[in-house]
Amino acid sequence: MKRDLPLPSDSDSDDARWAAVQGRDASLDGRFFYAVATTGVYCRPSCGARLARRENVTFHPTAADAERAGFRPCRRCRPEGPSRAERHAERVTLACRTIESAESPPELAVLAAAAGLSPHHFHRVFKAVTGLTPRAYARAQRAARVRDGLGRAGTVTEALHEAGYPSQARFYEDAAGVLGMAPRVYRSGGADTLIRFAIAACSLGALLVAATDRGLCAIALGDDPAPLLRDLQDRFPKAELVGGDATFDQLVARVVAVVESPTVAGAAELPLDIRGTAFQQRVWQALRRIPAGATRTYSELAREIGEPAAVRAVAAACGANTLAVVVPCHRVVRTDGSLSGYRWGVARKQALLEREGSGT
Repeated sequence: MKRDLPLPSDSDSDDARWAAVQGRDASLDGRFFYAVATTGVYCRPSCGARLARRENVTFHPTAADAERAGFRPCRRCRPEGPSRAERHAERVTLACRTIESAESPPELAVLAAAAGLSPHHFHRVFKAVTGLTPRAYARAQRAARVRDGLGRAGTVTEALHEAGYPSQARFYEDAAGVLGMAPRVYRSGGADTLIRFAIAACSLGALLVAATDRGLCAIALGDDPAPLLRDLQDRFPKAELVGGDATFDQLVARVVAVVESPTVAGAAELPLDIRGTAFQQRVWQALRRIPAGATRTYSELAREIGEPAAVRAVAAACGANTLAVVVPCHRVVRTDGSLSGYRWGVARKQALLEREGSGT
C-alpha cells in the first residue's frame, strides 16, 4: 500500500524526500528530483534503478536545477520529459474525449491503438487513471446524456436516441443502474419512489440518513434537523418519504458509527444509491479510494482521475456530494494544506480530519 509521505512543498526535510526515493513514490514525480554523485545522473523519485547510497544523493527542486549542478538525465526514467503517470493521464484524457464525442462506444482496440498501447495494457491504464473500465466510462457517459435529455426531451424515446442508445430495450435493461429508478419516474421528480429516512443525533450535530431500496441516497449533517429534511424534499419533490423501520434503524446505526469513527471498517460496505454525472461519479469514486488519515489536494485528485486541468470541476463535484463521510470529500484540502469550504461546515470538516488523525 502506498505510504502517505510529506510533500516537499510542505517541508524541507531531505529525510522525507529520501523516504520517497526508497519507496519509489510515483505520486511525487515532478515535485523534486534526486541526483547521484557516483553516476552523475539525476532521476525521478519513482525511478526503478538500483538504489544509491544515501551519502551520494542530493535533491533538486527541478530538472533544470539538477542539470545546472552538472548532472545528466537518467536514461531509464527520463526525468527531463513528462512522467509515465503524466503520459498515461494524457492518453486516457484523449480517450475520454473520444468516448464522450462518439455516437456509439468505440471499440477497445480502436482506443488502445490511438493511445499507442496494447488493448490489455490500455484497459489496465484506463482503469487505474479513472477508476472505470473504458466500457463502464462509455456507459456512464450515455447515462449522463439520458439524465440530461430526460429533463428537456419531449419523450423518453427521444432522450434515449439523443444519448446514443441503439434500442429502447437495451436502455431499459440498465435503467435502474443508470438512473436509480425507472426513466418516467426520474422525469417526474421521483414520483412513486419510496425513500426511507431518519434523523439522528451525533457528536457533529443533527444527522439525516435517507435511502431508496438500492442504497443510501443522502447523508447530511447540520445544526437543525428541519433544513436537512427540506433539502431532501427539494431533491425528491414527488417521492414518498417515510420514516424508517427496525431494519432501516440498523442501517442508520452503521452510518452513525462511521461518522463517529471514520477510521472504522464498514464505510465501504454500506449500500449506496449515488446519482450524478459521469464526471461526478469518477470524482466520487476517487474520493472513496482516499484512506482515512490521508488527504488529497484538488489538483492531486484531478490528476488521479486523468483530468489534470479540471481542478475547478473536481472542486465542484466534491461540493455536489450528498453523502457525507461515506464519500469522504472532507479529505480534500487546498494546495497549502488549509481547509476549503465544506457542504456541512468547515468546523465539521476539521473535526472529521482530527478524528482520522490527519493532523490537518
